[in-house]
Amino acid sequence: YIFGASAALTVAISVATCVVVEYIYQKLMKQPITVGDLSAALTGLLLALNLPSGAPFWMPILGGIFAIIVVKQVFGGLGQNFMNPALAARCFLLISFAGKMTNFSYSGFDGVSGATPLAVLKSGGTVDVPAMFVGNIPGTIGEGSVIALLIGAAYLLAKKVISIRIPGTYILTVVVFAILFGGHGFDLNYIAAHLCGGGLIFGAFFMATDYVTSPITPKGQIVFGILLGVLTGLFRIFGGSAEGVSYAIIISNILVPLIEKVTLPKAFGKEGK
Repeated sequence: YIFGASAALTVAISVATCVVVEYIYQKLMKQPITVGDLSAALTGLLLALNLPSGAPFWMPILGGIFAIIVVKQVFGGLGQNFMNPALAARCFLLISFAGKMTNFSYSGFDGVSGATPLAVLKSGGTVDVPAMFVGNIPGTIGEGSVIALLIGAAYLLAKKVISIRIPGTYILTVVVFAILFGGHGFDLNYIAAHLCGGGLIFGAFFMATDYVTSPITPKGQIVFGILLGVLTGLFRIFGGSAEGVSYAIIISNILVPLIEKVTLPKAFGKEGK
């Protein structure tokens, strides 16, 4: 609704690419065809929502190929990938084509080179938090409307598809980090801008909670959420970029085995050693 038909087309291309690439790869490798589990379609959807609405159509195709083959299938398929395929593909595209991935001026929004609200905030400007909450801002397709994201998050929580541990701890840690190191103290407008911008809500509820790449232990999920919040705060406030959610999640994905090793409960009846 906000970005127009180009956003819908980007989503369609990305989903179709991921499904077709997985089917072809498994066919060539003589593996069981698993596109029916819709995991490839979900990867394509998440990848598309991590792209600018006006991105060239070859970008979701290239990103889909990278996500499915390099990040997912090469490591053994669903359940074996060590990081979120959609986010890994976004970071790959962001590193390779930074100009196109950060150019939001073609999304129908005016401003300084289509800068995102967090980029404006970091440069010392002011942002319209209500507009960020509704989604009438430049940015990727999926990070825009916080109210729509919260409705989706509430549905997942109500259906017990996800737990509040990771997103809740993640968001709370970002708030504390922004208060302590943001230089604005307990400024509600500043804190709200960090919560509504940069894909924090999108990443916290829809990608950090991925079953394959997040801890399964309750304590591990809390540690994971804190790590996500600290890394996001570091990237946003002290790093060169105003965003940071994508890099925070894939770096934390890599550390999940260590987190689970440390937080794994001892088996009943076993000695402490």
